[in-house]
Amino acid sequence: MSQDIVSIELGLPQGDLVTLWAPRWREDGEEWEAFLGHEDDLYAFPDAAHLAAFVRTTAEHDLADHPAWDVVPELSVPELLPDDEHSYDLVGVPELAAEEPDTWTIGELADIISIVRSLADVCELDEVHEVLNSAAGFAVLEQGTFPFSGREGEKLWTDLAETISQRWDEVLDAIDEVVYVPEVDKATLDETTDELAAYQAESEEAEDALATEDAEDIDSDTAETSDTEESEEDTAAEEEEEPVGFWAEVGIDPIKIITAEAEYYTLRCYLDDEPIFLGSDGKITVTKSARALAKYLATVPAGDNDLAEVSTWDEVATKATDGSLDIEVETDNTYVLNGLADDLGEGPDAVDPVQLDLAVELLTDAADWADDKRVTEALAQSESLGWLVSFVLRPDPTRMRPSAPFDKEQTAWQRLVESFENRLSLPS
Repeated sequence: MSQDIVSIELGLPQGDLVTLWAPRWREDGEEWEAFLGHEDDLYAFPDAAHLAAFVRTTAEHDLADHPAWDVVPELSVPELLPDDEHSYDLVGVPELAAEEPDTWTIGELADIISIVRSLADVCELDEVHEVLNSAAGFAVLEQGTFPFSGREGEKLWTDLAETISQRWDEVLDAIDEVVYVPEVDKATLDETTDELAAYQAESEEAEDALATEDAEDIDSDTAETSDTEESEEDTAAEEEEEPVGFWAEVGIDPIKIITAEAEYYTLRCYLDDEPIFLGSDGKITVTKSARALAKYLATVPAGDNDLAEVSTWDEVATKATDGSLDIEVETDNTYVLNGLADDLGEGPDAVDPVQLDLAVELLTDAADWADDKRVTEALAQSESLGWLVSFVLRPDPTRMRPSAPFDKEQTAWQRLVESFENRLSLPS
């Protein structure tokens, strides 16, 4: 199994430069990771046209022996453009660290630090590792906002921000020192520059056409508004609001989980964006029917149920006790795990993205609730399973397709599902 090669953009003091990154792959029993470069130099280019000209004409570099390299020289210039998920603004890190540690700030910083660690590993930049090891916060960024909450979390973030403020220039200088912009064949560069210009012109035309269409829609809507407002107001006054339903009111969702062995029912909610399941100590209490779940909820001990912390739980318990609790599962709360491993083993075209997206949501929620980092780690884009899942859920024609065989990804997914299924607990 070989991992694909990815175009990335690095925001450095000398400008925004484009290069290629080969995330970790296994070959001959060993694990490898590489960037486009040679010996002590990291090759980078001012744009995708220069990068394309280089890979089409130069054979001597560190990625030449990569199992997927033969695909790269055949790629068009647009296919070598880095996407937003692979654009890393290293210069902007101090500004990020000066912000509040919310989900978006920490997520963006985690991505940047991850690629910086990879650069430090591959290019043997000991001074970069020294900076990243000097504050504990660098090591827990992948865990999201949780480590940075509370008094200790505030201190962790403050230490991280101060380290970045004082020492981030050392990181930038070390990376800048190994970056080298190679010369490229002029005739080939003329061709790739034309390709890039044509793509950009086409993109601008498409944007202009969309803007024109939006403007026409706005004009049309404005013209119709005056004729329909009075009618809509009258209709709204006559219509009664549909009830949102009991479960929406209490903010707790019944969910159904379909595995290869059985169908299970349980409850989940989000408190301050953190998932909470019916159960405790990392074990999710499930039943094999909606009726059995309602019956269990009438007798569940408070100590065995993390949902008892939710302010509306008493309303659920009351309805369960008097027998009036009706458990209905919405479509988007039905999670089908059965068959996904086989589909992933066949490759991205065989996978239903909606089914996979829901399954990832369920596995991630359960792991977060149990404070288990294995799902996050396995689905990171630097891992082969994470790369395949990302490709299915966020398709992009400019990204290279994951390459077969997918045995490693299938096995990794099966492990995650087995770990999740081990959390499911039927009442005794």
